[in-house]
Formats: sequence, C-alpha cells, structure tokens
Amino acid sequence: MQAEDLLKQIAFIKEIDKVKFIQRKTKLFNSDRNENDAEHSWHLAMMTIVLAQHSNVPIDILKVLKMVLIHDVVEIDAGDTFIYDTAKSHSNTDEERVAANRIFGLLPKEQAEEFIAVWEEFELGQSNEAKFARSMDRLEPLLQNTSNNGGTWREFNVDYHKVYEKKKVIKEGSTSLWNFAENLINKSVEKGILKKV
Repeated sequence: MQAEDLLKQIAFIKEIDKVKFIQRKTKLFNSDRNENDAEHSWHLAMMTIVLAQHSNVPIDILKVLKMVLIHDVVEIDAGDTFIYDTAKSHSNTDEERVAANRIFGLLPKEQAEEFIAVWEEFELGQSNEAKFARSMDRLEPLLQNTSNNGGTWREFNVDYHKVYEKKKVIKEGSTSLWNFAENLINKSVEKGILKKV
C-alpha cells in the first residue's frame, strides 16, 4: 500500500509542476515580468510565516500554509481569473471544482480528501485560517502594484473603488494589515497611480 501511495504522490508532485506555467496578471515587485502561480504561492507562504503575528486571532499556521500553497493548484485546469475581471467571477466555480477533484484526486484517498477540504475552506473564507490566508492573497498583489507605479491597475484601468472593494477582505484576517493596506491604497490615489473616479 505504501508503494502505491508513493506512486500516486509522485504523480501529483509531477502534475503540480504545471502551476509554474500559469501566468498571473500581476507583475513581480519593481518589474515588468508577470508572476506565475508557483511564485505567488511561495510568496504567500513566506508572508504567512513573517506576518502571522498580525492575525486578528491565533491561527494554525500550518493550515494557513497549506491553504496558500494549494489554493491556486486548480488553475492548472481552470486557468487564472484576474481579480478585476468584469466578464468572469473570481469566486469558486464549477470548473474549479472539477479541477480540484481531478488534480487532488491523483493523491491517495485520505490525502485527496484533506487537500480538497483545505481548498474548500479557503474558498469559503469563513474560518480564522481562511480569513488570514485570504488576507495574504489580497495583500501581495497590492504590494506589487504599488511597487510598479500602479501596475495592473493602470494596465487594466482599475479604479480606486474596485481596488478598495476587493482588498477590504484583508480586514477579516488582520485589522493591522488592513490599516496598512488601506493607507497604501489612499497614498496610491495621492500619487496618481490609482484613479479615484
């Protein structure tokens, strides 16, 4: 049984290498190169370790790490949906559910069920761990866009109200990080890198 499990785990590990090919709209800090999903997930994991003390409540850091590392794995099949996309919802879709079942289903049954449950928990955003993980997911692109003089905000004509609406979820996981983020958003308007219409 262990040998069979190992083969399934290796198959999964090979499959998730495809995450490195999923291009995001956001660009690396102070760069014109687009970030890929693997880089994004790694950065969120590091942010979780570094910023965990700012969580509104005590959290299971390992669970948050699992969330930030696996939440975009479904994009191997479903693709990345730009957070400010006006044609397609950024929320959980049937397409992502099918992707989660296929990709995590490569793992041994017990692990597959755990990964799907962790992915679902992140998507629902109701547990303390999911709230903090989603804070990380929303904070990182904000930091990137401010480092790139508006980055994707300018490129895709995203205004202050859309940014504010999408980023305020940070507060659910961390009030102190939200205060920092809100200040960055307002300073971006003052600098003219985010339009307030």
